[in-house]
Amino acid sequence: MIKALLFDLGGVIVDIHREDCVAAFQKLGFADIADYLGDYGQKGPFLLIEEGKITPAEFRDEMRRHIPGEVSDDQIDDAFNAFITGIPRHRLEALRQLRGRGLKLYVISNTNPIMWQQSLKREFEQEGMKREDYFDGIVTSFEAGCCKPERAIFDKVVADFGVVPEETVFFDDSADNCRKGAALGFRAVHVPPGSEFIDLMPAN
Repeated sequence: MIKALLFDLGGVIVDIHREDCVAAFQKLGFADIADYLGDYGQKGPFLLIEEGKITPAEFRDEMRRHIPGEVSDDQIDDAFNAFITGIPRHRLEALRQLRGRGLKLYVISNTNPIMWQQSLKREFEQEGMKREDYFDGIVTSFEAGCCKPERAIFDKVVADFGVVPEETVFFDDSADNCRKGAALGFRAVHVPPGSEFIDLMPAN
């Protein structure tokens, strides 16, 4: 019996567009940005900030090593936040409805403190609510110190919130993350581009 839902954010609840972020950094002068920024995984300073191994200030300093000329913190943050294109209102409504049915809702997200405190925070406030109003618990990679598909971040969800994998549906847009979740006992559901998680809900 399904008692809980575990959500990835980007590509599942939040619409993302890597190319917008790449273009924004290229406009600032970061010529080889595409080598660092992937659809499902990052490299270099982009991975380090997702893993919580560098601070936002250290990340911005690293960006300036790749960008000729002077750029402000806000310019760097705006380019980074370009990855996030928004949350359609119907997905927020779906989350509220699912909680209304008595299901527990959790988040497991590879993300970073810049997006978390800026674009992602704003998107979840569309209905006058906060992120925490939609979920019973949240685990982010930068706070956990590791990223999906590492086992440790899944273990943190289980340990922190008492989640039972066999009673939990895990939604992710990455097939690799879904395979890892399934290997750990979660009922993994791949959410491919153009689909809606609510349409992929198992019957029971």
